[in-house]
Parts: sequence; structure tokens; C-alpha cells
Amino acid sequence: MQNMRIENMLNSLSKSSFRRKFHLNQKDKDYIKEKGMDKIREHAYDFINKRLAPENISNDGKQTPMRGHPVFIAQHATATCCRGCLYKWHKIQKGIKLNEEQKDYIVNIIMAWIDREIKNS
Repeated sequence: MQNMRIENMLNSLSKSSFRRKFHLNQKDKDYIKEKGMDKIREHAYDFINKRLAPENISNDGKQTPMRGHPVFIAQHATATCCRGCLYKWHKIQKGIKLNEEQKDYIVNIIMAWIDREIKNS
């Protein structure tokens, strides 16, 4: 069920002129190849736990850099970069601590987008 939700969401996001401009560059792809997808998934969980999961985020809307790690690029492409985008696109409420199911969904959509990027290169 979640896989279909993720596919549908990725298709919707690809129609956004802002979201579809994000792509992994060769340096990002090389980093993923060097580290492996399991390590990238670990990084994604770490970033989500620290930057997105708390109920109150003092710098919400500015917590995710636009470059520097493949997960950051994927977060902008998948609208999982801040709580405002999470609410607008994924209907995940602001002002609450993210639960494990929500964090899993966020990481899974990030990883699905990264996988698409690598396969389409």
C-alpha cells in the first residue's frame, strides 16, 4: 500500500515546476555508489530525526540545505524538506512529533526518489 502511495506522490511531485528541477549531480551519484544505499538510508533517518521529527523546529523552512548531500536534494524534490512542505504535500501535521510510521514513509519516499534518479541516469 505504501509503495503505491509513494509512486502516486512521486508522480504528483514531478508535475511541480519547482520540485522537478532537483536532480542528483555526478558527485552525488558517486557518493551514493561509494557509500551504498543502506548507508544513505541511515543518513536519511538521521537527518529526519534531527531536522524534521521534533514537534517544534525553530528554523522550520530553512533547516534543509539545497546541496551537500544526496538526501538534502531528495528532500527538496520530494517536499520532505520542512514541516510546511510536509503538510502541504503529504498532509503530515505541523506541531507534532513525527511517529515511526511517518518517519518511515518520509525516508521511503526519499529513497524511492534517489533510486529513480540513479536508474534514470
